[in-house]
Amino acid sequence: MTRSPKRPPAGLPDRETLLAFLRDAGSAEKGDIARHFGLKGGDRRALREMIRELEAEGRLGKRGRKGFSEAGGLPPVGVADVVERDVDGEIYVRLVEASEDAPRALLVPDREGRAGPAPGLGDRLLCKFQRGEDGWEARLIKRLDAGTNRVLGVIRKSNREVRVEPVDRRSKDVLLVPHAHAEGLKDGDLVLAAIEKGEHRYGPKRGKILETIGREDDPRAASLIAIHAHGVPTGFSEAVEAEAQDQELPSLKGREDLRDLPLITIDPADARDHDDAVHAHRDDDPKNEGGWVVWVAIADVAAYVRVGSALDREARAKGNSTYFPDRVEPMLPEVLSNGLCSLKEGENRACLAVRMVFDKDGRKLSHRFVRGLMRSHASLSYEQAQGAIDGRPDDVTGPIMDRILYPLWNAYHAMLKGRLKRSPLLIESAERKVLMDPGGGIGAIEPRKSLEAHRLIEEMMIQANVCAAETLEQKRTPLIYRVHEAPSQEKIFNLADFLQTIGKPWAKGEPATTKRFNRLLDETRDGPHAEVVNEVVLRTQMQAIYSPENIGHFGLNLDRYAHFTSPIRRYSDLIVHRGLIRALNLGKDGLTDREIAELATIAEQVTRTERRSMAAERDAMDRYIAAFLEDRVGATFPGRITGVTRFGLFVRLEETGADGLVPVSSLGDEYFTHDDRSHALVGERTGRRWTLGRSVEVRLVEATPVTGGLLFEMLSEPDPRDPNAPAPRLGLRARGPKGGGYPKRGGPRPRDGARPSGGLKGVRKGKRR
Repeated sequence: MTRSPKRPPAGLPDRETLLAFLRDAGSAEKGDIARHFGLKGGDRRALREMIRELEAEGRLGKRGRKGFSEAGGLPPVGVADVVERDVDGEIYVRLVEASEDAPRALLVPDREGRAGPAPGLGDRLLCKFQRGEDGWEARLIKRLDAGTNRVLGVIRKSNREVRVEPVDRRSKDVLLVPHAHAEGLKDGDLVLAAIEKGEHRYGPKRGKILETIGREDDPRAASLIAIHAHGVPTGFSEAVEAEAQDQELPSLKGREDLRDLPLITIDPADARDHDDAVHAHRDDDPKNEGGWVVWVAIADVAAYVRVGSALDREARAKGNSTYFPDRVEPMLPEVLSNGLCSLKEGENRACLAVRMVFDKDGRKLSHRFVRGLMRSHASLSYEQAQGAIDGRPDDVTGPIMDRILYPLWNAYHAMLKGRLKRSPLLIESAERKVLMDPGGGIGAIEPRKSLEAHRLIEEMMIQANVCAAETLEQKRTPLIYRVHEAPSQEKIFNLADFLQTIGKPWAKGEPATTKRFNRLLDETRDGPHAEVVNEVVLRTQMQAIYSPENIGHFGLNLDRYAHFTSPIRRYSDLIVHRGLIRALNLGKDGLTDREIAELATIAEQVTRTERRSMAAERDAMDRYIAAFLEDRVGATFPGRITGVTRFGLFVRLEETGADGLVPVSSLGDEYFTHDDRSHALVGERTGRRWTLGRSVEVRLVEATPVTGGLLFEMLSEPDPRDPNAPAPRLGLRARGPKGGGYPKRGGPRPRDGARPSGGLKGVRKGKRR
């Protein structure tokens, strides 16, 4: 692909004019050059001689079979392979047609903010090229075959061969690597390999090692695999780190002094960054008797991450921070995320704060935003704050009970009345967390606690987010909403079909509302179907996304909602901050016209990066749990069927929340049919059933940490034939003992399988509402 400059007058060009043409066009063949300059006859012969001379002098280089380019130059647009990633994480590309001594180009963040998995070694890209201050730079236009020729796997060595076994349980690409290319590698090394192109029609594919990542027995391998498998960006460029180091705390000029306001932070005990602080006090307005004033102050990230800066480009490309049990891949460098932007106790910090007024019944009467300078008066954990309210104050919380904590809780109880009247969706989610031991191994896996302190912070953050959306709408400033669509008609029909099997009517024409869902959850909460109804209601929900177009937030039952409260770890929130700064004339670092024009693109991007992080976090958790259970193969566990597919049953263990597969081929001596209407496997001969939500006992047969797969053997007996059950809606026959071929190592998750993705899970601070 070349670009031709304006045609010059006909005639043989001098040497510098020819080089300038090739520099601008990127490359050209002799015939293209002759036509461009209008050369005929003897002039064409002279051109060939000039090219030979320039080539002999080293000023021209070959490009492909017939083309020429200026030596050391690159075309405006070309196809390139990713050839190197340095220790700082910088990615370099080289033209596909180029020789080994051709210039490489640094892949720089895309100006348009397009997202997706970061390119990796072996990927082929269509790029724009231009000269930068330190050499050639490339900007991604399009991925041509990103990831399709790469395998993340584990080295398995023997005397006969070296294999790379993929860590993705869905992949079948086991690669053979020549012994000569595997020198220095050990059995169990985690590597990134490329599938070599060629005629290998039979047997394993051939591959070459691109990079050694770590060891499969490293306790941190789960996170490393997830990071590389999903293309989660890691680290920061030198330019970004230098820019972050140069930032300084803004002065009080143009800001409201909030340092005497006793704001406090309440976060997880292991939190390293604190991006929100809260305070509440009685409203002294006699017209609002019993009312409350609630302050929410958020780190003013926009004061440091300015539009168009290296910090901004990299934050936009990352989209959000990604959290693993043993590490965080942050959106911003630590000097900001854990430094200037973090609302540390006793230190002055820039903030964007909202003052909200509620009446005694939790109805918001008014709000206003200020750009201020604050100082946190205490930094508490959720457990610490909850313990104080429950009558167990400590040296930190004891002195601030009357002045800070009691007013906070009293204000929350008033706000709670408004929340209950609004009736957001009340789905429960028994999430687990991995506790690492001092040596970096897995110490324990335990349920996440849901405290009133969590719900207090969540409700105050939700109200602040609502205020942000309302203010930007009122000021007619475009914004990125957090939207959540109501369930589709198809999902409601599937829910109604399932509820019929447990005797809970839901008319298919009945509109889906949060109050209707909550009534269903309340009716079944104390019964035998509580967990499965909760699970099915959760799967019925759509996934929340970002959008410049507002359709409301179904799960929270809100007409307008925008993410404002976590700009340290979400780029969407930074955009909302900039919008408020522009709308309220709070500074010169507000939302720009260009950003407004790109809001749809940014919204799509941050939705994709959020999905990427969610998938990586989920996969890492699966692998950590499999590693934790590896020593307990053969043990029996109580669990519950959380997924029914034609190839088997997904069972979730009560103890750890681990999900694994019971293959259909191990369930008995008959074929099973998957009845998708009743979420059951039904024996064709006996009619005995395995149903969604059933409590069972299983034996752990296989735990594979490198893939996160768990395989179970069913110890319980199926339910007898249900004489009242509707005739099954027959589909594909389940694979019984003669069918064979069930997925190994846990198999792929079904589309509606054991674990729903995204949506509304829990009320813990930081969940992706």
